[in-house]
Amino acid sequence: MLRFFRIVDGLIREIGNQEEDTDARLRQADWIDACEPDEEERQILQRLLKTDIPEFDDVEEIEASARYFVDQAGVHVHSMFLNLAEGRHNTVSVAFILQKSRLITIRETELADFRLLRMRARRGQVEAGDPCEMMVTILEQKVENQADGLEDLHRQLEDVSYLVLEDEEAELDEAINRLARLEDSNGKTRLCLMDTQRNISFLLRHLRNEGEVRETLREINRDIETLMSHTTFLFDKINFLMDSTQGFINIEQNQIIKIFSIAAVVFLPPTLVASIYGMNFKYMPELEWLLGYPGALGLMVAAGIAPYWYFKRKGWL
Repeated sequence: MLRFFRIVDGLIREIGNQEEDTDARLRQADWIDACEPDEEERQILQRLLKTDIPEFDDVEEIEASARYFVDQAGVHVHSMFLNLAEGRHNTVSVAFILQKSRLITIRETELADFRLLRMRARRGQVEAGDPCEMMVTILEQKVENQADGLEDLHRQLEDVSYLVLEDEEAELDEAINRLARLEDSNGKTRLCLMDTQRNISFLLRHLRNEGEVRETLREINRDIETLMSHTTFLFDKINFLMDSTQGFINIEQNQIIKIFSIAAVVFLPPTLVASIYGMNFKYMPELEWLLGYPGALGLMVAAGIAPYWYFKRKGWL
């Protein structure tokens, strides 16, 4: 799907599908957003750029030479965005092609960052003077959304912290699963932030005449440094809670093993007595005793109570 935007009085405005035909909207557009473009839409973009547009597999390449370059079509930047799908975060790369007169973005799925940007554009809340500023605005909002995501991760981590350290009835297996998901989300957020740093470094090298834009990029970079420190803090806290959870699980398991061990020791002497008097030898002195049976039972009870009393006195129970 192709969406078209233009800059009107310093604000980004969406060009509605009902207003003009595709060719007219292409001529007016300062920003063309291609989400899961079909073959016809790809052909339209290729005629506009006079070059092949990148395939989604190419956009996902991690080599710097494949993610950041300049050619006759313009400045190419492939930026990694965070996407929440089916309750789990994953990363999606978006191809930016920056030209003097327009910005083109190509992505394979709908993203919350772009939905929010469209919603803000409809309300007249997105400012931009040219396509270059528009691209920087998208990167700036991306970092802001990731900051909000880190705050949400921190709140979830506080809930898990209470679950592990204070809730005596907590299911620790569930806590481990939640910590694993938080660690995965935090790691992918950090990966996106690192990728954005590389985006900014590349743009600073190639946008030499954009004074205000360069300063905005530096401010975004400073924000990223702060967020990177926060992800490190979250990693440390997740690891602490994971170690604590595993420690509590080990303590519970040791308590169970301790109970079984004491039970085995308590029942061992009575078992020995029962084994001795269960032997079927013909000549055993106690066989003729009148009180032999109750005496054997009493001996077994005493043999079981004695180690239990000893363990209790030592404080092992």
